[in-house]
Amino acid sequence: MSDWNSTLYLKFKKERTQPAADLAARLRTYNPEKIADIGCGPGNSTAVLRSVFPKAELCGIDASQNMIEKARQEHPELKFILCDINDIGSGYDLFFSNACLQWVPDHIRLLPRLMQKLNAGGVLAVQMPMNQEEPLYRIIAEITGASEWGFPKTCFESNSVLSPDEYYDILSECSADFQIWETVYCHALPSHQALVDWAKSTRLRPYLDALDDEKAALLESGILHGVQEAYPVRRSGNVLLHFRRFFFTAVRQ
Repeated sequence: MSDWNSTLYLKFKKERTQPAADLAARLRTYNPEKIADIGCGPGNSTAVLRSVFPKAELCGIDASQNMIEKARQEHPELKFILCDINDIGSGYDLFFSNACLQWVPDHIRLLPRLMQKLNAGGVLAVQMPMNQEEPLYRIIAEITGASEWGFPKTCFESNSVLSPDEYYDILSECSADFQIWETVYCHALPSHQALVDWAKSTRLRPYLDALDDEKAALLESGILHGVQEAYPVRRSGNVLLHFRRFFFTAVRQ
């Protein structure tokens, strides 16, 4: 499995950090003493949490060596640990996860398991992309699914979410106090290539890494062509990426 490219991910730092800030703002009424930022990436979400909870014991956790190294470089004042989500210990007051859990399979079992690791009154706060119908991702799915590329589905990490109703059912069984909501962010990007670059550090990453340079360039070119047809240039010269994100906060009783 290929590692993440933290530099490319941070090309859109402002857009990727805003959902973390919005989720953290919902948690100000809580007073967690011990926090884990699950899937902290390059540390931008962990820095948000430090600003909201300056006195808490805080640790960023990620399974990517590249992301952890970047986080330590960008935020030397914060603590970061290389750790798989299944190896996280218990005793936390807040599990925070921004745009990570869609890469982890089996949410029916994962979410209750995380809830059980929280202290009584602890909170699981999660944001996940729920953007499968956005043209950019439909184009990626269509092109990478073509037989000419020969991508075996088993080669790549899970990248999927359930429906809001299904998350409601899961949370109803493991929390008596939870909220779910959605937000659609409208990101003004400077070009069609920027749309492709947005996906190159996330959804497209495993496909491009599975190809040699020549084939990767062909794949990227095909996606760029599809994006150019699907996204009109606005009067400002930008193109708009509509990004739907799903949020929830759940309290362990």
